[in-house]
Amino acid sequence: MLAAALCVSANVYAADGGKPGKAKPAPPKKFIDPANMDLTVKPGDDFFEYANGGWMKTNAIPAKETRWGSFNILNDDNKKKLQGIVKEVSAKSATATKGSIQQRVGDLFASAMDTMSIEKRGFTPIEADLKRIDAINSIDGVVNEIVYERANAIGSPLYSFGVRQDPKNVSKYVVGFGQGGTSLPDRDYYLKNDARTVKIQTAYKQYITDLYTLTGSSPEAAAKNANTIFGIETKLAEAQMSRVAMRDPNKTYNKFAVADLSKTTPHLNWAQILPKLKVGNQDTVLVSSPSFLVSADQLLGSTPVEDWKVYLKWGILRGSAGSLSSPFVKSQFKFSSVLSGQQVQAPRDERMVGLVDGSLGELLGQIYVEKYFTPAAKASMLALVNNLKSTLGDRIKRLDWMTPETKERALKKLNAFTVKIGYTDKWETYAGLTIDRNDYFGNLRRIGTWSYNDMVGRLGKPVDKTEWGMTPPTVNAYYNPVNNEIVFPAGILQFPFYDFKADDAVNYGGIGAVIGHEMTHGFDDQGRQYDADGTLRDWWKKDDADKFKTRADMVVNQYSAFTAIDTLHVNGKLTLGENLADLGGVNIAYEAFKKTKQGQSTTKIDGFTPDQRFFLSYAQVWRGLQRPEALALQVQTDPHSPGQFRTNAPITNVDAWYKAFDVKPGDKMYKAPADRIRIW
Repeated sequence: MLAAALCVSANVYAADGGKPGKAKPAPPKKFIDPANMDLTVKPGDDFFEYANGGWMKTNAIPAKETRWGSFNILNDDNKKKLQGIVKEVSAKSATATKGSIQQRVGDLFASAMDTMSIEKRGFTPIEADLKRIDAINSIDGVVNEIVYERANAIGSPLYSFGVRQDPKNVSKYVVGFGQGGTSLPDRDYYLKNDARTVKIQTAYKQYITDLYTLTGSSPEAAAKNANTIFGIETKLAEAQMSRVAMRDPNKTYNKFAVADLSKTTPHLNWAQILPKLKVGNQDTVLVSSPSFLVSADQLLGSTPVEDWKVYLKWGILRGSAGSLSSPFVKSQFKFSSVLSGQQVQAPRDERMVGLVDGSLGELLGQIYVEKYFTPAAKASMLALVNNLKSTLGDRIKRLDWMTPETKERALKKLNAFTVKIGYTDKWETYAGLTIDRNDYFGNLRRIGTWSYNDMVGRLGKPVDKTEWGMTPPTVNAYYNPVNNEIVFPAGILQFPFYDFKADDAVNYGGIGAVIGHEMTHGFDDQGRQYDADGTLRDWWKKDDADKFKTRADMVVNQYSAFTAIDTLHVNGKLTLGENLADLGGVNIAYEAFKKTKQGQSTTKIDGFTPDQRFFLSYAQVWRGLQRPEALALQVQTDPHSPGQFRTNAPITNVDAWYKAFDVKPGDKMYKAPADRIRIW
């Protein structure tokens, strides 16, 4: 199971957009500004609109964005900080000591910005890959190419592969295989035939045609290739488990002896494949979807070699397009814009700073935290975490639906939480990774190879629990169940989530709810299946588990009733974990806030009581605008609900919100006390 992150997007539908957002990343004079609200809306009718309506009327989505809101504004500010760092370092890196942080960070960016060389090379960086595929003449050759591409970080066709902690033996790393082989964001993009999906399918086939044409195919041959590729990927999609099914960590935990797995896949001899993947010393492997591997193997046997060659070439083209000359980059963006609604591509320097962060994040991160993160921020954050942790413990003790035995185990898990704040205590050095100022594509391949070798090199070694899954500048947070840890990168410890100068109501409604959200992930429908040590095992009494599921089903039903756009409803099952975390987060944060001096007072600031400011702060975190294409994509693929539902749905289950804003029967958001969902 992947770590549960706080956010992928947080915004609501906006049909237009293009002028830059007026909101600024710097903290405002008023942390809760009435100008950002719509006071003509009753808070009990639409709290999201009441709290954010003024901001939404005076802002629009910048043309280079698919959404614009609190997360995006902070992200944008962080990008500017990183651009300043990278450009300054790059200007001096040519003379920096080889292998130093400055040399590798600066030269990677310089190589990415050397557009003259990139344009001159066209698609020559991938010609050797295309020729190698041309020489394939058997299914064995197809299988060998699939393995070669993965072991050399060139591509990941047909199935997924990785090395991760064994969820049932978390002190060990294990080899894992799973479903994959498709290019569109979800299996439904191949299987549905509504107008929105057909538009994306048509654009995707045109994208394939365009890239094949750019590498010398005739338009007719390229169009034929597009149909071949779409046909293969559709069959793979049909064999894939749904996103909802993949959320069950026990269903996706299937341990096989290597010999037994090979018996189910005649064309995929795993005993021969594993050594080529550099993991040959393994007797057993984990498989998330055994039926998918069986179907993929059958497809290998029933599909002509020439069709597989077309499919494999497409993987090379698609994976490399953004790193080649401008015609390839433009084709990639053209298709991406159909998926997301983005109007113009972000400037190259902005995109390449993101690439540096994604590739050498713990080198760039060292410079970032030295410049922008203080020990005082870390200490203050730790105090907040401890307050919320204590509060969640109190709430668990008071639960009226859980037996003492399960409560004891839940408290044991809570007390075992590892908390990581700001940045890692042990920086990755990327030892042996060479960055060449004059070789952009080569740098990308070397980074990929280094990352792959680092991953497979973990086998047989102790699990390193000091590792982070996000870089320091990231505006996000996450819970990792197999390490039972909550992690808050430096990037999120800024307004509107947190500010030294803000009152407690604002900070608890912002970062406090984030902390509570991540803690609740340890007890959501997935996280609750892992114990205090991070092991996947059932530690619940059956009656308690049944009562939890009954309450969780109420959350599923509440969110499934929301229409996000047109006929698309929120998928209450896909978003359950995040919705449970939002509900727990706001409850825990509010109770923790009430322990503070301000929480116990009634003194108003800017016309709002402390309790009102808490809930308004929570709502302004999720404010935002979103293009309809991006919203549709989110609803179909993202485990997070859209922002207005992340605001309005949880608070309808919080008694204090009703009291703070005098919400009564007849108000549109009102729920009778007996109908309010109470879990953690």
